[in-house]
Amino acid sequence: MQLLYNSDSFAVLLIGLAEADAAATGRGGFEIVDKFARKGIFIEGAVAKSFRDGVQALIDGGSPSQDMLDDYIAGYTTLAQQPVHLH
Repeated sequence: MQLLYNSDSFAVLLIGLAEADAAATGRGGFEIVDKFARKGIFIEGAVAKSFRDGVQALIDGGSPSQDMLDDYIAGYTTLAQQPVHLH
């Protein structure tokens, strides 16, 4: 597990195998946590690839602001149903 992004609103973690292994085996994905809604979602497969490609497009377009990244991530958290429990 590797923390990829952390803002006041969201956290994005890479879960599972290294990227090269994940591409070969189809395993691994991203966990996205909406800190305000206190909900999270795990995405894998084609959805995870789409998420990664979208983030890469933002980066390739220049230095994206935190607001730009948060707005993009928010599009995925609308699907989040799993409540986050702090231990």
